[in-house]
Amino acid sequence: MRTDIYDLAAYDRFAGALRDLERRRNIQTLTLEEIEPLAEQTAFHTKNGSLVWRSCVSSRIAPKTVYLGPEKVRLPNPTPLQESIIQDAPKTFEKVLHLLETLPFIHLRRRMGDNERFNPDCNLFVSTADPKNARLAFMWGNTMAPPSRKRPGPGFTLIHIPEEHHMDQKVLMLPEHGITVVLGSDYMGEDKKGFLRQAMYTASGMGMLGLHAGSKVVTAKDAATGRLKRWGCLIFGLTATGKSTWSCHQLHMDYAAGERTEVAQDDIVFLSPDGSALGSEAGFYVKTDVVPEQQEAMYHALSHRSALLENVMVNHKGELLFLDESLCKNGRGIVQRNQLKIKRGHRKICISAKTINLPSLEELDGLMFAFITRRHTIMSFAQELTPEEAVLAYLWGESTHSYASNPAKAGESVRIVGTDPFIVGSRAAKVNQFHDIVMGLVSRYPGKVKFMQYNTGGMGEIIETSREGGKTVKRVVRKVERVPLELMAAIQRGDFRGTNRYAPGILGTRSIVSCEGGDLSHWNPRNFYSEEQIRAYIEDLVEGRRKFTEEVAREGLKPEIVEAAERTFAIAAGKRSFTGYAPPPSRGSAGGDEPPRDPLKRPSRRPGWRYL
Repeated sequence: MRTDIYDLAAYDRFAGALRDLERRRNIQTLTLEEIEPLAEQTAFHTKNGSLVWRSCVSSRIAPKTVYLGPEKVRLPNPTPLQESIIQDAPKTFEKVLHLLETLPFIHLRRRMGDNERFNPDCNLFVSTADPKNARLAFMWGNTMAPPSRKRPGPGFTLIHIPEEHHMDQKVLMLPEHGITVVLGSDYMGEDKKGFLRQAMYTASGMGMLGLHAGSKVVTAKDAATGRLKRWGCLIFGLTATGKSTWSCHQLHMDYAAGERTEVAQDDIVFLSPDGSALGSEAGFYVKTDVVPEQQEAMYHALSHRSALLENVMVNHKGELLFLDESLCKNGRGIVQRNQLKIKRGHRKICISAKTINLPSLEELDGLMFAFITRRHTIMSFAQELTPEEAVLAYLWGESTHSYASNPAKAGESVRIVGTDPFIVGSRAAKVNQFHDIVMGLVSRYPGKVKFMQYNTGGMGEIIETSREGGKTVKRVVRKVERVPLELMAAIQRGDFRGTNRYAPGILGTRSIVSCEGGDLSHWNPRNFYSEEQIRAYIEDLVEGRRKFTEEVAREGLKPEIVEAAERTFAIAAGKRSFTGYAPPPSRGSAGGDEPPRDPLKRPSRRPGWRYL
């Protein structure tokens, strides 16, 4: 990594020049209520009264995002494009200062969090040379709380100039100064993540760990004792793997028996050594591809007139078509927590928690860390992890590229530490901190901490790779069979109640054998693949984990974490047996040999099989 391209003096000069921003005549400080009519002027009004906008850019420009400052905050492996952005940063800052003196801006101040310890004071400056940009401030403002002089917290600033030419798009972050600059994109997600990324970095210096995770409290009837237990739950997951879905899912708990789900957060929390997790947002910015029968609470919130929608299909009658993604596959909506409701009988029940903060483990019966992955071949839908394995799940942050979103990388693993693409500085430092918090909780509260990994993808996918015309071409031979949402809900519900059974599986962890209210007999990898194929998938998984561990280890991983990872790699060397499988029943007469099965043929459903 080049170090001569960083200009710390230029960064200091730029930060110093921003101190009087609020007093400039071309910058108008407004409240959220004053911005609302400006944003509404450029919105489409739906049949139910909600507002919809369209953005030119519909996703974050992560490849054009850089962190500027001392070595501890820099990107570990910047691309050539990022290096050029870093090298040009001083000139970019000069241009930004000129635009800040020239263009009309609105300034909105809001508060992140609702607690006595950490409440960042967030100041957004948005250029309104294009009047429709007022909706960026209005939408973002609805994810945050009103400002409070009693809880100033650390101060953060974000300058957003969407009018910059799209050929010069970039995001520049100065973590040590609490400043982010967004240029050439009108995607509201840049504002949301800009402040949250800064908050996660700052929280680490205050003894907390910023997590890309949702949080909720689940009250479930314990199968062993028959009494109700309150579980805190932290749900990790990369974007589009189901983190928001499962953070806001009611899991079909028995409300008549006192069971319930109380949603606190869906995206970013700040974990403390006592197991508590401070929330960050008052409103959630969620994907809109929801099915009402499967994501009831989310659907009701998105359908309410209070929802603020972006890049969602609306027909000529003003009706919302959440599942029509022909114009954009990243429809988004800001929903209010108090509109997360489920219907029980003739009335709707709100499932949001009274606070956005998760209580400490001292106040709960248990705490579950749930890691969501999305894989499409041989991985169990649920694995029960040891504390050591949970740290590795955090380290690897695994998912898989899909054929729909990235055909060139379809079927390939993607790994991001903590499933968190917003880490500033050393990734190893985050893993080490997570390790220390987890091990401390397990030591102080034996039997109260649980670790799970859920695969929200499916099983059975086969993708062939070939070379055609000098290019690598991928072809789907067999599509994945997705895990039914009802089955995933049953699995998670059973884990809180303690009714599921687990046993050693093919990946070295304890994988699910049976669950309450769900049939797992179909989901055995041998129903989909030959032994040779299964072994190849395991070897590929381990090789990817090995390379990624080596990469992060160079940033300073604790030796015990590296050693734990190395022990798990034995599953690819055949040192761990397939103890989790029951032998397949014979199709022929007694004593007859079963003919070889075509791995591409659709499997039969064999009730005698069980998948671990």
